[in-house]
Amino acid sequence: MGTSRSNLIIPPDFSQPEYIHITPASAGWEHLSFSARKMTAGQSWEWDTGENELALVLLGGTCAVQSNRGSWPVLGGRKSVFGGLPHTLFLPPQTRFTVQALSPDVDLAYGWCRAAQEFPARWVRPQDAAVEIRGGGNATRQINKMLPPGFPCSRLVVVEVYTPSGNWSSYPPHKHDEHRTAADGSLLEADLEEIYFYKFDRPEGFAYQRIYTPDRRLDEVMLAQDSHAVLSPEGYHPVVTAPGYPCYYLNMLAGSAQSLAASDDPDFTWVKDTWKEQDPRLPLVTLEMETA
Repeated sequence: MGTSRSNLIIPPDFSQPEYIHITPASAGWEHLSFSARKMTAGQSWEWDTGENELALVLLGGTCAVQSNRGSWPVLGGRKSVFGGLPHTLFLPPQTRFTVQALSPDVDLAYGWCRAAQEFPARWVRPQDAAVEIRGGGNATRQINKMLPPGFPCSRLVVVEVYTPSGNWSSYPPHKHDEHRTAADGSLLEADLEEIYFYKFDRPEGFAYQRIYTPDRRLDEVMLAQDSHAVLSPEGYHPVVTAPGYPCYYLNMLAGSAQSLAASDDPDFTWVKDTWKEQDPRLPLVTLEMETA
């Protein structure tokens, strides 16, 4: 079965070291860029953040990073996203850096956007990533928060989501495509661009993601397989993963606020009242898991 022809799903191109590459121009939005890259031991990659802030997530393997903002001689350690909690590096604008692969199979993802102000570089270690078990019943999932709302950066938000096999995620469906504030000035909903970047623990694994607006002007269902990226420019965006296949996705977001303020689809909020307990299979990854 082939992937959807939707322009919202980006398949990997493993003929290139940078096998996913998304820019505001290619995505048709304003802020967020995203790439994923494979490296082998001894290889290096250099880049300059320019006017952007950047978050780099080690999906698997180990690397070293040297920059004009500091050096990090060993980042990473988990063999894959299913082997433990993440190492994440936040870099501010005007950072020149070099990544050198230390292990045979380094897999990394990085997202960036133009920064409104500058914050210090920061290494978010596995023990720094807050873990939340969210939802209930067959909509329970694990959230690892690396650059959550409140993190000292300009726009980026970065989290990992683990969904047990057969479960739903990003459910009830929610959206964050308009900037709305309450009378007291508190934020009700942010206008955010979002990328879902998928991994599965077996190569044939898959999930389905629906993206739809309230007026159904946009209403698509996409087949997401390993290393596919899905663009969520607007609308509600729930996910379901196949039985037998735990699903991982990396969420990177940027937009009108460094926030995850969202609104649920009112047709589905009643489901929350039916949840009696959370899925006992969670957490799927922990700090204690072997990362060697």
